[in-house]
Amino acid sequence: MAKPIIFSGLVLSAALSFAAMPAQVSADPAPAKADAAKGKLIFMRCAACHNVKAGQPNKVGPNLAGVVGHKAGMVKGFNYSAAMKGAKITWDDATLDKWLTRPASVVPGTSMVFAGLPKAEDRKAVIAYLKKPVP
Repeated sequence: MAKPIIFSGLVLSAALSFAAMPAQVSADPAPAKADAAKGKLIFMRCAACHNVKAGQPNKVGPNLAGVVGHKAGMVKGFNYSAAMKGAKITWDDATLDKWLTRPASVVPGTSMVFAGLPKAEDRKAVIAYLKKPVP
């Protein structure tokens, strides 16, 4: 057994060895849910032109249900610009982040009229919402 150490009147013993052990980190889904909930609020700006639930019709913009992980310009029934039809991009987190920053910088000639979201945290939240729209 380890010899106790007296420090400022407190006895510290072998329990100190546990302090050096790494803490276990739980996979808490709360931050992702919080991002998605915030993303839903921000997405309200987008809802005038886009639906996000499967089965809903296209609007001025395509329905974005399941957009994350899919190739650009592929939503059935939507009339994309020539620029978007020719874009060879997949909507992953990095591409969506760039797109949400300034769409025309990702696909010059796009017909999407959107100035972009300047705050990285807002873009992250919208991407979380697009991945899993919260009710």
